[in-house]
Amino acid sequence: MSKTKLVVIGNGMAGVKCVEEIIALGPDTYEIVIYGNEPRPNYNRIMLSKVLQGEHSLQDILINDWTWYDDHGIRLRTGETINRINTHAKYVETESGIRETYDILILATGSSPFIPPIPGIDKERVMSFRTIDDCTRMSDYSKEYHKAAVIGGGLLGLEAARGLLHLGMEAVVVHNAPYIMNRQLDLKAASMLQQELEAQGMTFLLAKNTQKIIGRSQAQGLLFTDGSRLEAQVVVVAVGIRPNVDLARRSGIATNRAIVVDDYMRTSVPDIYAVGECAEHRGISYGLVAPLYEQGKVLARTLCGQETTEYKGSVPYSQLKVSGVDVFSAGEINGEGLQTAIQMLDGIRGTYKKVLMQAGKVRGAILFGDTAEGTALLGLVQRGADVAELAPREGSQDPAEIAAAALPEQDTVCACNNVTKAAIMKAIREQGLETADQVREHTKASGSCGGCRPMVAALVKHTHQLKNNGDVKALGKPDRVTEMPVCSCTTLGHAELKERLDHILVLREDGVDAEEPQQHSSVFTRQMNLTIIMQKLGWGSEHGCTVCRPSIHYYMQVSTSTMNERVAITDVHSAAEREGMRQQSMEAGIEHKHEVQVRWDEGIPLSSYTLEAGGLGAILLASWTGAHMPSPVNVGIAPQPGSWVSALVQDIGLLASPVGWEIYVGGHAEHPVKEGRLLGVAETELQAAMLASACLQWYRQTAWYEEPLWAWTERLGFMSIREVLLDDQLQTELATKRNDELGLVNHS
Repeated sequence: MSKTKLVVIGNGMAGVKCVEEIIALGPDTYEIVIYGNEPRPNYNRIMLSKVLQGEHSLQDILINDWTWYDDHGIRLRTGETINRINTHAKYVETESGIRETYDILILATGSSPFIPPIPGIDKERVMSFRTIDDCTRMSDYSKEYHKAAVIGGGLLGLEAARGLLHLGMEAVVVHNAPYIMNRQLDLKAASMLQQELEAQGMTFLLAKNTQKIIGRSQAQGLLFTDGSRLEAQVVVVAVGIRPNVDLARRSGIATNRAIVVDDYMRTSVPDIYAVGECAEHRGISYGLVAPLYEQGKVLARTLCGQETTEYKGSVPYSQLKVSGVDVFSAGEINGEGLQTAIQMLDGIRGTYKKVLMQAGKVRGAILFGDTAEGTALLGLVQRGADVAELAPREGSQDPAEIAAAALPEQDTVCACNNVTKAAIMKAIREQGLETADQVREHTKASGSCGGCRPMVAALVKHTHQLKNNGDVKALGKPDRVTEMPVCSCTTLGHAELKERLDHILVLREDGVDAEEPQQHSSVFTRQMNLTIIMQKLGWGSEHGCTVCRPSIHYYMQVSTSTMNERVAITDVHSAAEREGMRQQSMEAGIEHKHEVQVRWDEGIPLSSYTLEAGGLGAILLASWTGAHMPSPVNVGIAPQPGSWVSALVQDIGLLASPVGWEIYVGGHAEHPVKEGRLLGVAETELQAAMLASACLQWYRQTAWYEEPLWAWTERLGFMSIREVLLDDQLQTELATKRNDELGLVNHS
C-alpha cells in the first residue's frame, strides 16, 4: 500500500519544523518531498547575525544536515523554485520544468525583505539582509569599502550594523522613528540600548526619511527629505518583510497580506495548508519563530489525524540578545488605555523593567539588561493575569532565581529549539552541568538567538540551590512555584502544605511517629486531630483560622482517599463513625460545602428530572454526589442542539455531537466569560463519563483548596492536563478512584 504523498514548498524553519513534528507523531504516515530555492539544507535564519559577526559558520547554524533528510526518507530538492500549482490535477511545477504530484500540500514559502520604493534602490551595492548569501556579499564588500548605511532601526537592522562593525566598516543606522526598535521597546529602553550600541561604535540618524539613494550606477550615499546627505558606499535595507504569496495568489488560493488560513492552518483550497511567515491567521501574519513553531505543531497533529487544540493566535514577544545586550519585549507596549504597573531602573547595573497593564490585567512587558524574568512575564501576558500576581514574594532575594522557580515545568524556555524548563533541569541534574554553556551543548537551549540565556543561567543556579538544600522532591518536580502562604498562620504555600501532610500521614502509617498515643491510630482520630497536625507543621497559631483549617482538613481527606495501601482507611466502615466525623467537622467549623453539581437543560439540576436519555448524567450523579472538592464544580450537559445549558462556559461541559460527546474543560460564565477548551471526544456516554470523572479526580488530587477549576487549568496548563487524561491507563485509574472510594465501606 503506497503512502500518502506530502509535498512541502519551502525548506525554511516553519515548514521543516512541521515536518519534524509529523515524523515524531507518525514516522510512516507520509512520503515527504521538500522543495527549497536555496542550494543548501535547512538552517537557522535567526543566527545569520552570528555568522556575520564571525561567531558561527554556516555549518554551525544548520538545523538539519543532508543526512537528516536521508535518514527519514525525505526527498529534498534544493535550488528549485515552484512557479505553478495545479490545484485540480494536484501537482506543482518548478521553473526548471520538474512536475511533482501531491496528495497533501504545505505552503511554507516564508517571506522576502520588504524593499521600499526609494529611487536608486536598484543600484549596485544596495542589498538586503536575509540569507547566508547576503552575509557573504557583505563580507566581500567589507574588503574593498569602509562606509555603510543601514536603513532600518529594528532588530534586523541593528544586527546587520553590528556585523558590519565586526567586518571593520563604519556603520550608520538610519531610522524613520524617534527611537530604535520602537515596535518592541519604549523610549527609555531604546535609549539605553542605543547608548550601549554607540559604545560599540555604531552611529545613529533618527527621525530621518530617505528620499533617494545617490550615485550613478553604484550607491554613493543617501539623500534625506530634509536636504541632508550621508556618504555610504554600501547600503543595507532592513525595514521589514513581505510574505511570499504570489504563488498562492496565481493558483487561486485566498490571500490578503498573506495566505489566509483557519485555526487548523487550512487554506481556501482542500488539501492545501500554509504555515509560517507566509500564513495569515485571523488577520495577522507573524514574523517571530515561536508562533511559527506553534502553527507547525497544530498542523502536524491535524495531518497525523490526532486531536489538537486549534491555533488561536500568539502573543508577540521577543527575547533577544541585540549585539550582546539582553532585551525582552512581550505583548502590548504602546496603545490607548495602557498604564504602567511596574517601572524599575537600575543605573548601576544598567537594567530596566517595565510592566504595562489595562483594566487591572497584565498586557505587556519590557526588560533590558537582565531578562531572566522574561518567560515568567510572558506567561502573565499570555493569560492576562491580574496585576496582583506581580507583587514581590516575601523574603525574595534574586529575581532571576525567583522567575526560574516560578516557571511551570512544561513551559518553553528556548523557543528557537523548543526546550522546556523540565528538559533543562533534567539535563543539569543527570549530566552534572555547571554552566549555561554546558546546558547549551547538551540541550541546545540558548544556542540560537541567545535571548533565553539569562533564564538558562538562572535555572542552573536554581537547580543547584535545590540540590544543596537537599530538596529531592523539588528536584524531581522542577515546576515548584514560589507561593504565597496559605494564610497568616504559616509560611507554607498550598503545594508544600500538601507534601508535608502526605509525609506526616505516611510516617504515622509506617509506625515511625512514636510521639502520639496508640489510640490515635484510627483514621477517625487522625483526620480530626488538627491540633497535633498543626504542631507538626510548625503552625504559628495553635488552632489555626477559618482559612487554613478547612484547607488542612481537605488535603488530609484527599491524601487518605488517594494514597496507596499504606493508608488503612478501611477501619472507618460504620455509618455511625462516618456521621461522627461529619458532626465533628461541623463543630470544628470545617464543614465542606464544595461539591459537584450536574446540570441539564435550563440550568435545573439533573436530579429534578426523570432521566429518559440521561445515562450520562445518572452516572456522574451517582459517582460524584457528595464528593468533597477543592471548589464548587459545575458540570453542564447539553444533550441536543439548542440546549439551555452552554457546555462551553462550565467547569466541565459535555456537548452532544454527531460523533458522540465533546468534553470541554475550564470555562466559566462569570465576568469576564471564559470559554472552555476541548479536552477530548467520546463515542459513548460511558466513555464521556469516564473522561469527565478522570478530570474531576485529577482536579481533586492536584488543585489547591478554594482554587476554581478554570484557575487550576491555567496553573497546570491545559496541554499538561490533556496529556494525563488522554493516557488510557491513567484515565481509567483516575476515573475509577471515586468509585473505589465509595466502595471502601464494604472492604474488610
